[in-house]
Amino acid sequence: MRRYPKVLILLFAAAFLSSACSKKLIVSKVLAHAESQTKILLEETKRTQAAQKNTALFSPRTVENNELKLVASTDWTSGFFAGNLWYLYELTGKPEWRDHAIEYTKPVEREKMNGVTHDMGFKIYNSFGHQYRLTKDEHAKEVIIQGAKTLSTRFNPKVGAIRSWDHHDYLWKYPVIIDNMLNLELLFEATRLTGDSSFYKIAVSHANTTMKNHYRDNNSTWHVVDYNTETGEVVKKQTHQGYSHTSSWARGQAWGLYGYTMCYRETKNPIYLRQAEKIASFIFSHPSMPEDLVPIWDYDAAVLPGEPRDVSAATVTAAALYELSTYSDDNRGDYLAKADKIMNSVTTKYSSKPGTNYGFILNHSTGNKPAKSEIDVPINYADYYYLEALIRKQKVKY
Repeated sequence: MRRYPKVLILLFAAAFLSSACSKKLIVSKVLAHAESQTKILLEETKRTQAAQKNTALFSPRTVENNELKLVASTDWTSGFFAGNLWYLYELTGKPEWRDHAIEYTKPVEREKMNGVTHDMGFKIYNSFGHQYRLTKDEHAKEVIIQGAKTLSTRFNPKVGAIRSWDHHDYLWKYPVIIDNMLNLELLFEATRLTGDSSFYKIAVSHANTTMKNHYRDNNSTWHVVDYNTETGEVVKKQTHQGYSHTSSWARGQAWGLYGYTMCYRETKNPIYLRQAEKIASFIFSHPSMPEDLVPIWDYDAAVLPGEPRDVSAATVTAAALYELSTYSDDNRGDYLAKADKIMNSVTTKYSSKPGTNYGFILNHSTGNKPAKSEIDVPINYADYYYLEALIRKQKVKY
């Protein structure tokens, strides 16, 4: 039998242990950075509130003009920071994160009656949804159910979908955006909590209508589809936040991937699994996808030099892929590898340097490039899906 020098044996053992522990070590390092940054963000939020003398602005959204931007509950992103705090509580078990999460969840409650927005899931589910999931608080349950009832009032059975925007009525009469897929999770949860299948049926109808009308032959999605409310027919299709109406806005593709993966989880209907797989195929076969898998804000904008990345699109995609890997037998390993690569890229290249960006965890997201809004900045929902992906990474079996 061949004998190896003792030093080589020790090196082999160290390499094996390093490989076995890498997942844990990476998670612990990422979590330490997330906690440190979020503590800063909490302090900066209090400082900014005091300076502005406006407690209605409570949820940190981004950095604008080198200043921390806080938003009220009416903003579509108002539930994400509370969700980040709930995720930190889930990841660490520390009561301090639970207490902070409760504090930043409470102001979102007034949105449960806000019938002029489709963003009920982003607001209510990402805050009160996690509160109920982690604490079984009965009041949180009531808020979820009321939020779902309010969201249901925006459903038009003739169209078969939930109306998204009420603004820009000179452009659209009944616009439905791909982002709206993520608000369906609130409806599925409401059926689970109440036994009332009407929420479930609305969610399924919306998902089916979106799959029929939003997706092109190459499995990319339009951003906005406008409908005739009397006939239910499609009036026009656009990409309002993209490079052009026919382009593939990166975060829109990620919303669709996440939404149909979630719909498969809730219904076990294989058409949703196939749709999610088709979307993933489009995303990762696109010639403009960078090597590090953190996309330019619109895949078709790559024809222009120096276009910014969108880290939020990457983290939404990673969170979706970790879940999709648990459903897709044929592509399981590929989805896990891609999710891990995204997370590694985001962590090593796009994280905020310690103590910077007012405490946001990540940098280099793009909110709305055509509107010249939130370009190459930290954004709360990028952090949210990053932490969610981290949780899903820990739970998945390799």
